[in-house]
Amino acid sequence: MTNFIGKKILAAYAAPALPLASLLLPVYIFLPTHYAINMGLGLATVGLIRLIAGIWDVITDPIIGILSDRTPASVFAGPRKIWMLAGLPFCMLGAWFLLNPVLGVGAVYMLFWSLVMVLGWTMMLLPLNAMGAELSNDYHERNRINAWREAFGILGVLIPLMIIAVFASGEGQEGASLHLISILVLTTLPLAAFLCWKFVPTRPLQTNTVTMKYKEILHTLKSNKPFLSLIISYFINAVANGLPASLILLYVGNILQDSERIGLYLFTYFLAGLIALPVWTVIARRYSKHRVWCVAMIFACLVFAFVPFLSAGDSFFYLLVCILTGLAFGADLALPPSMQADVIDVDRANTKTDRAGLYFALWGMATKLSLAIATALGFLALDLTHQNPFVLISLYALIPIVFKLAAIWLMWNYALDESSLRKIQNQQ
Repeated sequence: MTNFIGKKILAAYAAPALPLASLLLPVYIFLPTHYAINMGLGLATVGLIRLIAGIWDVITDPIIGILSDRTPASVFAGPRKIWMLAGLPFCMLGAWFLLNPVLGVGAVYMLFWSLVMVLGWTMMLLPLNAMGAELSNDYHERNRINAWREAFGILGVLIPLMIIAVFASGEGQEGASLHLISILVLTTLPLAAFLCWKFVPTRPLQTNTVTMKYKEILHTLKSNKPFLSLIISYFINAVANGLPASLILLYVGNILQDSERIGLYLFTYFLAGLIALPVWTVIARRYSKHRVWCVAMIFACLVFAFVPFLSAGDSFFYLLVCILTGLAFGADLALPPSMQADVIDVDRANTKTDRAGLYFALWGMATKLSLAIATALGFLALDLTHQNPFVLISLYALIPIVFKLAAIWLMWNYALDESSLRKIQNQQ
């Protein structure tokens, strides 16, 4: 394991994050509204389907994580790459059918192809994240590795937004947007997977010959206190981010009454996050990652506190909110994944095994389940209240602030900093 990674390797490693992130945009922003309203499934039904898909992720994530830890390397590819290549056809097939529904499809169609796509997505994204934790054991270099991956991920969101702005902008164009995104994903994902397979070095894992019972796994996870603090805070913050992500189309359309600018708002938000990524990485070289992350979340709360006061015609002020919260979002992208790599070192020191796949499976579960819960909570609450404007504003802006404050409270005195990590690494 090296401490400094060249740009060529970083680019090849980060490449799959671009098309995989392009799927985030439709699944959590355009897809629910399209199936609920344009395809006639209803808000409650779509919210329930998203919740079931999240539970499916909870089941599959640890299985794939453990298997990727225990899969032996072959002449063809390392254990992480084997799973990424195996997940490629599932991800592509599921993405095409889920993002291109024909009029008249029902809940079973949406549910089935959601399960297929998220399975392939997990088989590719989880090993990719685990691979990033294994490329370097340096406290600061991990910020750089994750910043590259997340930067490619943001580009994977910005590119389809630009395409949508040109070809499918405006209310009722969700179907056209999904179709364009599906074409982008199916043309770039195979190429990105090839680049990662070809140029990213593979590190042998210590866990391929190790067998642990599930009770032993749970015991060692519980004993990893930094991991517990981090994943709980991460989950709560992910719910806070998931609520506005799943409700932005409804908020912009019903409260701001400005659906024509939805592409501009989203593009500005993610562009600000991309610009802020290296800034947060530099700041985190001087201060502890967890404190920098907390400051970013506090800043996001202060900005979002103004959202309930916006109404129709306040497009400029909402655009400003998108820019400022996008800057804070850059810290969400860069710092928690780097901290996740640090807590894996705690486990490695305790167990003398490599279980990055298992750990990133648990974080994948936390991410996807939080987003599924956010979508289900938001859509079900709006369905029960007949899309009451106050409920929509509360779900979009006020409740996320409460969740972020809870995450800040839990993370502020986080114990694992640079000096303590080095002591732990010296025990390995």
